Amino acid sequence: MHVPDGFIDAPASAVAGVVAAGAVAVSLRGARRELDERTAPLAGLVAAFIFAVQMLNFPVAAGTSGHLLGGALAAILLGPYTGVLCVSVVLLMQGILFADGGLTALGVNITDMAIVTTVVAYALFRGLVKVLPRTRRSVTVASFVAALVSVPAAALAFTFLYWIGGTTDVAIGKVATAMIGVHVLIGIGEAAITALTVGAVIAVRPDLVHGARGLRQRLKLRVDGELVDAPDTSDSEPAVPAPAAARSRRGLWITGLVTSLVLAGFVSFYASADPDGLEKVAADQGIDRKTEEHASADSPLADYGVEDITDARLSGGLAGVIGVGVTVVAGSAVFWAVRRRRTDDTSPADTDVSA
Repeated sequence: MHVPDGFIDAPASAVAGVVAAGAVAVSLRGARRELDERTAPLAGLVAAFIFAVQMLNFPVAAGTSGHLLGGALAAILLGPYTGVLCVSVVLLMQGILFADGGLTALGVNITDMAIVTTVVAYALFRGLVKVLPRTRRSVTVASFVAALVSVPAAALAFTFLYWIGGTTDVAIGKVATAMIGVHVLIGIGEAAITALTVGAVIAVRPDLVHGARGLRQRLKLRVDGELVDAPDTSDSEPAVPAPAAARSRRGLWITGLVTSLVLAGFVSFYASADPDGLEKVAADQGIDRKTEEHASADSPLADYGVEDITDARLSGGLAGVIGVGVTVVAGSAVFWAVRRRRTDDTSPADTDVSA
């Protein structure tokens, strides 16, 4: 789904860039309300995990592969505003360091892969959890459905952008049919990865999953034959002592980072080499006839390989490890800065009023 330079003309790319910049600005402000001392470290890790899993193309049809987009996963784990920032950080690292996704098309890619997927997935997710039973399993099921729908939604968004500013003369109906068809299949893989990841985090630390907040059911007691709500003890002693919770968060962070490094540094070598959904449709429909060379084509990490290392396994694995490291550092810096801004914005007067 990474759009290269040359697919969309300059005016449409500029408009998409303005939309993307506006959404990122709004998300920077909105993320202050979503991030706290517990979730800020997790946000950088989620960005690194999305980067790693995007290297794992999986086959979806003859000669076609797909990979995680990550908008649904980031939104459900972190919140919609932080989710937009999370995927945007990944796209920026991929475009600058790995020549994946055009730099002039960065606004297009952020609009398509970060904004559309996150907004569609989170809106559908919130709607589902309101009607489903208030259980952890419902969160996982809603995550699956939301992620599944978010991928063809992104394909539809690309089709719209191509209809507005496509650089080749291809029937828009053919583009829409091909894009949505293949990305429905890719959406199944996206849904499985998202649901498994959300379910795994919920199993160990449900309080760190943004989409699971507020789903705790009140304990019922039977009094004189009738069920009544038990007294709310949420303001009393926490069920898990603070030091134990901190150790649990640290363990989750380390486990996630090691998993990301293994996926990017080792498992990625066995990913499908077939073109992804957009590349396949572009080649079949002739959308790629005016593709331009990437501005970072001479990057030492271009195409997810390290320059001057001839061994393909070592080159790709080292590039993946570097990518995970750079992404987790860049993402953590962004999210800690947002978190710090929230703290700075809390004045003594605000504290007194809250008290």
